[in-house]
Amino acid sequence: MSQSLVSILIPFKNTESFIAKCMTSILTQTYCQWEAIFVDDHSDDLSSAIVEEYTRNDPRIKCYKNEGTGIIEALRTAFKNCTGEYITRMDSDDIMTPNRLDVMVNSLVKYGKGHLAVGQVNYFRADGVSDGYARYERWINQLTQTGSNYSEIYKECVIPSPCWMLYRDDFIACEGFEPNRYPEDYDLTFRFYRAGYKCIPCNEILLHWRDYDSRTSRTHEHYAINYFLDIKVYYFLELDYDSNRPLTVWGAGNKGKTVAKLLIKNQIPFYWICDNQKKIGKDIYGQKLLNFNYLQQLDSPQSIVTVANEDEQKTITEYFKIHKMSSMKDYFFFC
Repeated sequence: MSQSLVSILIPFKNTESFIAKCMTSILTQTYCQWEAIFVDDHSDDLSSAIVEEYTRNDPRIKCYKNEGTGIIEALRTAFKNCTGEYITRMDSDDIMTPNRLDVMVNSLVKYGKGHLAVGQVNYFRADGVSDGYARYERWINQLTQTGSNYSEIYKECVIPSPCWMLYRDDFIACEGFEPNRYPEDYDLTFRFYRAGYKCIPCNEILLHWRDYDSRTSRTHEHYAINYFLDIKVYYFLELDYDSNRPLTVWGAGNKGKTVAKLLIKNQIPFYWICDNQKKIGKDIYGQKLLNFNYLQQLDSPQSIVTVANEDEQKTITEYFKIHKMSSMKDYFFFC
């Protein structure tokens, strides 16, 4: 087994209720060659004092003050002060399974550079996990089990932010935490995808992912749905858009309208289609809404689908299959 150093990067802010359990899960890892780099993003509770207490008992644990403000700056501060051959991230309110580092390091040793180790996750919450989070857990774990995470990257973030690991050189090559683009975890996932790092299949739960009302992803404006769509359109235009093919946007709800505005802003021509009879023929943002059958008049179109209803998505997917269109080449689900 490799005994190379793993750097665990852990930004934190006001998580005094959870950070000790996070720390305990790191201390009980079966893989012992690690350093935990905690970065305090200007906490005003006792979380920093709790971490400092642990640093006095174990030299592998280090605590720094964020050199800037916010999670991206905190992650940069953590990476600046780490030395490991392997880089991974952890959130201060979550819990690692005892074998997480072992499983991920062994996966990377087996598959080599150019690969990304990921793990399945288990959401938990004091008063019970919502149906939405339960569905997300099942969805992301199914992708992780086969290593097919990128196949649905435009739907949601397909790499759990506190449960990945890769070689330091690969992390640097994909620009790590350099961009100031939120949500930072989704942006990093797209850069893993852009770099071509293959996800290593994993059939084990390696992280217990805590949910609670004051969690940053629930409260901060950077994690609002419009930012997710910004990210999706940005990387679609860079990585998968073929300017030699006609582009369509399927759906005219709030998400469809946001995508349409972003495409107009970027001066990208597109056809706007839907199957809502009340909307067909209407003019929105200078674009006429067309019946979805208009697709058949276009030569080798690409389609962005913004229809969220699951039953309608199945119907749309069947339509694409009948017309021999391929996912992630001819059509892309943005929800």
